[in-house]
Amino acid sequence: MKKSKLSLISLILTALYVVYLIYYISSVGSKAATADSATQAGTAIGIALITPHLVCTAVGLLMNILGYFLNKRGFILTAAILYTIAIVLMPIYFFFVLIQTILCYVAYAKMSPNKMQHNQ
Repeated sequence: MKKSKLSLISLILTALYVVYLIYYISSVGSKAATADSATQAGTAIGIALITPHLVCTAVGLLMNILGYFLNKRGFILTAAILYTIAIVLMPIYFFFVLIQTILCYVAYAKMSPNKMQHNQ
């Protein structure tokens, strides 16, 4: 079966974004370790706010990987929904996940249903 190119593009963009987020959080955390207590508290609050967004995006990436390599549209839809939730969790960063979300929804719509669904 033919794999979805849209899903692959979304997968690559999300992988790059997750790597960027992890790098950003680790670099901010390491810089705050030597700062005063107010800066450390602010950094801790910031990291606590961005962590649900990161987790949701990373799990969406996992679903996108499974959907692409197993060629299952249910995983692609799950990834799109998780990306949508990630946007809701951190609206300021919506532009980092918006393209991937749209690509996954379109990939889901373009993928043919599984053979099991045709027989029923």
